[in-house]
Order: sequence, then structure tokens, then C-alpha cells
Amino acid sequence: MPNNLQSNSLDTGRLEILVTIINREKADSITDLLQSFEVNMQLAFPGEGTASRETLDLLGLSSQEKTVIFSVIREDRTRDAMEALEKRFSSIRDSKGIACTIPMSSVIGVMIFGFLSNDRRTVKPEQENKK
Repeated sequence: MPNNLQSNSLDTGRLEILVTIINREKADSITDLLQSFEVNMQLAFPGEGTASRETLDLLGLSSQEKTVIFSVIREDRTRDAMEALEKRFSSIRDSKGIACTIPMSSVIGVMIFGFLSNDRRTVKPEQENKK
């Protein structure tokens, strides 16, 4: 029998909800970007801004049609994700947006936490060599 000393303990890192508000036409590219930071769950909702045309022009924003994206991300990946968002917002035309995080205080269930934190150790391996 092989002597594998794999840790079966679950990472107890904290989770956060990353809220991103972006122009509607850029939503797909932002969700793709966030997936690269091990984000397993994202919810996107259409939104509409309330700023006047004069305010939008002053801020360099093109549209009131927005998408609000809620992403569950591990706390240790948040800084990198926020830096990538800031780079995207400042370097690509019409990719201005707003992002902030909200800490999660608890999650019910080890399997749910494992999924949300992208910890594959919570998935039960299939039994080998069933007899």
C-alpha cells in the first residue's frame, strides 16, 4: 500500500464577495478574467445607472446600461483580482467600472465551502478496486 502523506484538512481561508459594476457589453470579459482567480461562482444581473448624461460625459462613461457581477473569491486571491480589474479598467477603452469586496462570515457545509474556495480535496474520490 503506498504511503501518501496528503493533507486531508480543508483550507480555512476566508471567502469574500467581490461586487463588480461594469458596462454591460464588457461583462463577459470581466467574468472570464475573474475565473482566472479561481472564482467558481459568479452571478451577473443587469443594472441601470442613474447619472445624468452630463455626469456621464464628465466622468468619461458611455452608457447607463450596467451589469452587476457578484463573485465568490478566496481572500488570498482578492488583491490580485482587484489589481487585474484596475489594470483592465484603466487600459481598455470603455472598460471603466467599480469593484469592492464584502467579507463572508460563514458558509454552511464543507462541500459548499470546498466548491466556493476551489478546494478539490472536499470531493470524495471514487472507491478504487471495488470488490
